Amino acid sequence: MTNPAPGNGKKTILSRGSYPEYVRLSDLMRKETVGGIMLLIAAVAALIWANSPAADSYFAIRDFKIGYEPWHLDLSIGKWASDGLLAIFFFLTGLELKREFVAGDLRSPSRAIVPIAAAFGGVAVPALIYVVINLTAGPEALRGWAIPTATDIAFAVAVLAVISSHLPSALRIFILTLAVVDDLIAIAIIAFFYTAEVHVPFLLLMFVPLALFAFLTQKYAKFFAKNHIAAWVILLPLGIITWALMHSSGVHATVAGVLLGFMVPVLRSKKDGGADGGPGLAEQLEHRFRPLSTGFAVPVFAFFSAGVALGGWDGFGASLTDTVALGIILGLFLGKPIGIMLTTWTLTKLSKANLDPTLKWIDVFGISILAGVGFTVSLLVNDLSFVLGSEHHDHAKVAVLTGSLVSALVATVILRARNRHYRKIEEIETADTDQDGIPDVFEGEGRS
Repeated sequence: MTNPAPGNGKKTILSRGSYPEYVRLSDLMRKETVGGIMLLIAAVAALIWANSPAADSYFAIRDFKIGYEPWHLDLSIGKWASDGLLAIFFFLTGLELKREFVAGDLRSPSRAIVPIAAAFGGVAVPALIYVVINLTAGPEALRGWAIPTATDIAFAVAVLAVISSHLPSALRIFILTLAVVDDLIAIAIIAFFYTAEVHVPFLLLMFVPLALFAFLTQKYAKFFAKNHIAAWVILLPLGIITWALMHSSGVHATVAGVLLGFMVPVLRSKKDGGADGGPGLAEQLEHRFRPLSTGFAVPVFAFFSAGVALGGWDGFGASLTDTVALGIILGLFLGKPIGIMLTTWTLTKLSKANLDPTLKWIDVFGISILAGVGFTVSLLVNDLSFVLGSEHHDHAKVAVLTGSLVSALVATVILRARNRHYRKIEEIETADTDQDGIPDVFEGEGRS
């Protein structure tokens, strides 16, 4: 997101992207907003049930096991939600990330460097804060170092929707792209640091259906895009087999979702009609799986992961004295904005660039605090870090919820103040539109 500034030739960061990218990401943000609201409802429902007189029934359902043991698939319902349903979410993450780097504005290294670097900064600093706080707490506590490193796309976007944000599109695209890259970093962390034992035969076998899935989607993309039944009958079983073999290998099964997403072509060839050939396979698969992910998979995961017996206000207060909880809260609320702001500011100095003249650093700061809204992946990493039902595990859940809530509230205060400033500006810009339907502000400089 680095471009020459109009008029003086000096480079800028976080400048406005292309209009097609603005339209596509705006549509994606509307979909994620619905997901964030459902996520919130599921989390609140789980907390109420887990702290009600009927709490035993909640934990009994969550821990009830079903499955097939020989393939290591004898899992509790809670594990099916985290290992199985969440793979759908990461499949869409893989699709979105590939589209960003192949067909989106981030195919330009100058635009990609800022959100990518900010994502790494937003992962490194929270992890460092957590480790420093838990250095004397023992090796078990240190296992949770990656919990505060994630940003939840759906929740963050839902907060923006509640604000009724008129923030510049560059900021909204920045937080969305940062969160997607953040998820990729998180899945890499899970694969490399939270895999206790790898069963090599299963891992090697996994590449067979994955390669066949890649071949079919690349070779017959147009066929599967137009024949929905064929996609369900042929591609879906290959995806399920890939997932099952990945799970049996010992590597977290959600990694399979990202790999499958990477295999789907996001550019249409000339023989398929090119850009004017209608929705391609990537768009079709996203259209089919996005409602399943936002409306079912992620909320169900949240429901079975967010439930924790707080033990009243005394229990809540006691949980916050645990260094694990303290490290997570400070990592999310302080580590995220520090890492993102420091990285972004450093890039401006190293590249001798300026922040885009339409923005202020307080805008970036507000978005950076919003990135501290961690939930889905943070809860997943918590499940991998600590024994289910252990003290650290329960305290970490409380910390994820607390840190996310505090980040959301503070970001709301800052961004609502900035929202009033940008409302009139946006009305003027979008009103100035040519007959082509594209706002003039997006035209020129090769942006449209």
